[in-house]
Amino acid sequence: MSGPRSGSVKHVTSTANPLIKAVRALHQRKARVESGLFLAEGHKLVIDALAAGWTPTMIVAMEPATAAVSELAARVRALGADVVFANAAVMEKVARRENPQTVIGVFEQHLADPAKMAEGTIIALEEPRDPGNVGTIIRTADALGAAGVILIGSSADPFGVEAVRATMGSIFHVPLARVEREDFVRFAARRAGPLIGTHLAGSVDIRTVEPSGSQILLMGTEQSGLTEELAARCDVLVRIPMAGKADSFNLAIATAIGLYELRRPTL
Repeated sequence: MSGPRSGSVKHVTSTANPLIKAVRALHQRKARVESGLFLAEGHKLVIDALAAGWTPTMIVAMEPATAAVSELAARVRALGADVVFANAAVMEKVARRENPQTVIGVFEQHLADPAKMAEGTIIALEEPRDPGNVGTIIRTADALGAAGVILIGSSADPFGVEAVRATMGSIFHVPLARVEREDFVRFAARRAGPLIGTHLAGSVDIRTVEPSGSQILLMGTEQSGLTEELAARCDVLVRIPMAGKADSFNLAIATAIGLYELRRPTL
C-alpha cells in the first residue's frame, strides 16, 4: 500500500497571491470557523505538533530557507502537507508583524468530546474573554497534567493566533472541548468526582480540599467570576486566600494556583 501523496511546493513573491490571502484570513475568527483551520507560528510549534501526531495541511516558510527549515519542509511534504516558500515581505504580511517566524503552520482544528476525556482533573472555563488567558491556561493544564480543558458558552477562540501563541505548543497536547452551558451541566452531573468552583464568596480554602481521582475545576469570567447558575451547580465553592489589597487574581494565575493545589499530591 502506498503512503500519502507528497505535498506540493510553491514559491510566492506577491502578497496578492490568493493562497497567501487565504492564509492571512485565518487571523480572523470568521475564516477559522468557516475553514476549520488555524495558524501556529514558529518552527518549534510545528515540530511540537508533528511530535504530538498533528500534521499541517500547509506550511509557509521563509525564503531563503535555512537547513532546518528545508528539512522540516521535506518532512511535512512527505506527510502530504503543501509547502509555500515566501520572501520576508510576504511572511510579514502573513504573520501581520515585523520580524516574523521562519515557519507558519496551517492546521485543522481538533475538538474533543468531554465524555471521552480521561479520568483526572478537568479545567472548565465559563466564557473567558481574553485569548491570552485561554492559551496560558491550556499551557498550564499541560504542565500540570490536567485531563482536558472545556470552554463553556461564548468564549475567546482557543485557535486564534494570540491564544495559540500563549499555549507554547500545548494546544497540540491537551484535549480541548467547547460546549454550551446546559451541555456542561449535564456532563458535570454524569462525571464521577466533585465539581469545584472558585468564587469570591467561597467559604472553603482551596488548600484544604482533598483531591479526588476525577474532578472538575470550574473558573468564571475575568470580569465577574462564575454566574450564579453554575455556582449553584458546584459541589463546593472554594476561595484562594490573598494577603494584599487586590480583590482578585488574573484568571490564568488563579487557574494555575487552583490546579496546582488539586494536582499537588500526584505531582
